Order: sequence, then structure tokens, then C-alpha cells
Amino acid sequence: MKLHGYFRSSASYRVRIALNLKGMTADHLPHHLRKGEQRDPAYLAINPQGLVPTLDDDGVVLTQSLAIIEWLDETHPDPPLLPQDALRRAKVRAFAMVLACDTHPVQNLKVLARLRHLGLPEEQVIEWAAWANRQGLAACETLIADEAGPFCFGAAPTVADLCLVPQLANARRFGVELEAFPRLLKAEAAAMIVQAFADAAPDRQPDAE
Repeated sequence: MKLHGYFRSSASYRVRIALNLKGMTADHLPHHLRKGEQRDPAYLAINPQGLVPTLDDDGVVLTQSLAIIEWLDETHPDPPLLPQDALRRAKVRAFAMVLACDTHPVQNLKVLARLRHLGLPEEQVIEWAAWANRQGLAACETLIADEAGPFCFGAAPTVADLCLVPQLANARRFGVELEAFPRLLKAEAAAMIVQAFADAAPDRQPDAE
């Protein structure tokens, strides 16, 4: 199994956590996003979006982090990353999508590069990224305000936590003050004492700078 990724990519980070929680190993093949290595023709032949991550399991190629995580969960169900109850499962997915679909994409490298290309000053580009993070995290704080935890949805990590931890790392990079999100920080604290989360951190990856 091979995982094409980048140490700082939030989407790759999610999949690394999932693999670790499942006790699975993958050869990590880095593509330096800031150097444009994801646009290399050889990689585009694997992932036509030119994004990371891409999982290659003996020629079976999957893209998009949430799709990869759900496939891992369905093919390697222990420990489960989604609740058995249909309503709880929908709530976990909704939380994850706030971050993976509505927050992360509008503050990622591709969008910020476009803003710079359009002539926005760097301080406005960074504020855009910080704003996107604050908006998404505020919604997620409300979504789990009544959840006892310690993780986002109960006593064990779910896909929600796999999305939250990388997004909080992004928020810190863009200078977001996180004190307004105590429930999210509680879930993050629970996650980061789990070895699978700690080992997936960007600074522990072989391509970390």
C-alpha cells in the first residue's frame, strides 16, 4: 500500500491518522506542494486533480481523504471510525464535512495562491485563511457543544476527530486564537494522547521541513 501525500497537507494528515488507528502501514510517497510536484504528469496520471492524498493499494487507486477513510473503515472495521447508529453516523459525517468540504478547501494552498495571483496583499491572504478557519471551527464548536466526549462524539475517535485535529493545526498556522473553542480543544487534547494521532503529526513525517 502506498500513500501519496505531503507532510503539511491536512487531507493527508487525516488519512495518516486513519491508517495508524487501524494498525496499517503504507509507504509514504511525498509530493512537495509548494514546489508544484503534484502537477507532475506522472502523478496526474494517478490523480487527475493533482491533489493529495492518493492511496494506491496494489493498483486500486483512491482519491479524496473522506472517501479513502470510509473505504479503510469498511474494509478494516476495527476500530470503527463511524458510529453504528444511523443518526449518530450522520452527525459525525456532517461535522467532518464542515471541515473537509467547507473550511479546508477555501483556505488551502491552491486558493491562497490564486488570491496572491489576483493581487491581494499577503496580510489579506492570511486573514482570509484565518477567517475561513474561524467560521468552520465556530460551527463545529456549536455542533458538539452538548457532546460529553472526551472526543468529538463520545469515548472513542471518529472521522470527526480525524478532520478536527488537522484543521486546528491549520488554524494555528494562520494565527487563529482558539480560546473561543473549548469543546474542540477538549477533543483535540483527548486525541493527541493517542499514539496514532501523535505519530501522524506533520513534524513526524519523513518529508517534514
